[in-house]
Amino acid sequence: MVPEINYWAVILATLSSMIVGSIWYTPKVFGNYWMKQSGVTPSGNSADAIGPIVVTLFVSFITAWVLAGAAYIAFDFYGGSFFWNTVFTAAILWAGFTAARFITHDAFDRRPSGLTILNIAHELVTVVVMAIIIGAWVPAGV
Repeated sequence: MVPEINYWAVILATLSSMIVGSIWYTPKVFGNYWMKQSGVTPSGNSADAIGPIVVTLFVSFITAWVLAGAAYIAFDFYGGSFFWNTVFTAAILWAGFTAARFITHDAFDRRPSGLTILNIAHELVTVVVMAIIIGAWVPAGV
């Protein structure tokens, strides 16, 4: 079976991750705390952000694409609401892959637990927003 994927929803979900991250890590929200806890000192040169932004766009697209495919497979298997299958799938994938891996790596890296919580919470918000977009924009074959 090949999952039906709405690529417009995937593109919007990709862009949503940039919006969530821009808000989440702004200095007035969690940015100052994140910089202090992770030892990041801004260079003041906005060109330094280009590489990480390109990487983020690429991996966000992969995340949205995988989420859309996994959500379709879950919907095909369980039936019910495509929207709620997508949100539930996002939460399960976040818990099993993203949060679990962050916690493990951060424990070995001896990162502050507050930084781990901040980053995994950001990832949860990111994938839930992606799920809302993907789930609301049902693929044509559904």
